[in-house]
Amino acid sequence: MSDAIERAARDAIEAADNTDMTKQILAILAAQQLLNQQPQQLAPPPVRRPIGLYMAAGIGGAVALTALAMAAALLAVAVAVGAVCATACLLVLKSLLADYQKGR
Repeated sequence: MSDAIERAARDAIEAADNTDMTKQILAILAAQQLLNQQPQQLAPPPVRRPIGLYMAAGIGGAVALTALAMAAALLAVAVAVGAVCATACLLVLKSLLADYQKGR
């Protein structure tokens, strides 16, 4: 009879161990289901910027700089022409003054 009691005790301990193991397995399965239910964090899609706007700004800037450079060049030419005219005028006036002082 003691063998039967020992066997019953072992079976009871084994059943308790199986119950604990079953609870752990169920907890693991529940945790996996929760993980699968959560949406995965995906990388944000790349930002699409309007390239046309940047192209227009670049072309507009190039045209503006070209116009500014041409205006500066024209201004420099105008100043040079004015300086030559002023010099010629002064030379003519100096020559006239010299003739006038000599009495011619």
